[in-house]
Amino acid sequence: MSTLEISDLHVEVAVDGGAKEILRGVDLTIRAGETHAIMGPNGSGKSTLAYAIAGHPKYTITRGTVTLDAGDGIKQDVLAMTVDERARAGLFLAMQYPVEVPGVSTANFLRSAATAVRGEAPKLRTWVKEVKQAMSDLDIDPDFADRNVNEGFSGGEKKRHEVLQLALLKPKIAILDETDSGLDVDALRVVSEGVNRFKESGDVGVLLITHYTRILNHITPDVVHVFAGGRVVESGGPELADELEAEGYVKYAGVADAAAASATV
Repeated sequence: MSTLEISDLHVEVAVDGGAKEILRGVDLTIRAGETHAIMGPNGSGKSTLAYAIAGHPKYTITRGTVTLDAGDGIKQDVLAMTVDERARAGLFLAMQYPVEVPGVSTANFLRSAATAVRGEAPKLRTWVKEVKQAMSDLDIDPDFADRNVNEGFSGGEKKRHEVLQLALLKPKIAILDETDSGLDVDALRVVSEGVNRFKESGDVGVLLITHYTRILNHITPDVVHVFAGGRVVESGGPELADELEAEGYVKYAGVADAAAASATV
């Protein structure tokens, strides 16, 4: 049973004149078979958490641990791994703003990524069928395989491509950073169905970061966490998301203000 465990995670980012602490003691555990949703106001640190786990060099871990048990009972130190080692270990990040990769076709990118993760190149005949089926499931035009990665893609097309990677790479833990942003109603449904297929595929867990409940109408979370002031301040069931939709994050504003004040002391 795969498990991602985050304990007392503190993260800072370089700013003019020094460093700014963004995450201030995050504790979170995601197990296979679970979907966790993180909701919170802008600037609360949600995306910082995603990118810090993935190993983005912009973010510096100052305290805490992140471990991954891929189902073999051995805890691996995620923070000691390079970015590619984290991916091969079973971590996946769907980015809020997927980047364009000029000069690299989507087909070559996907097969290279699958080869790196699986440890060997997939057999071409089987791979072609696998890609075609995954693209069909996500209503992606097969011609996109010949286009450069995300180059000229619309926002919705980029998000579908992220979920296409999710389907083909089959990670143990998927972190989805605002995958619903910029999606129209139809694209939201297709992307959500793709995430649900991934979750049903086996020993996997999902950490879904979002501002709104609309994606949670398609992807039912087991646990909803409220993020404010750089840490989890409340957790509950799906009903907590409905409460946030109705009341907003006003009652958590004091938490964020207090955290910001303590960081400047």
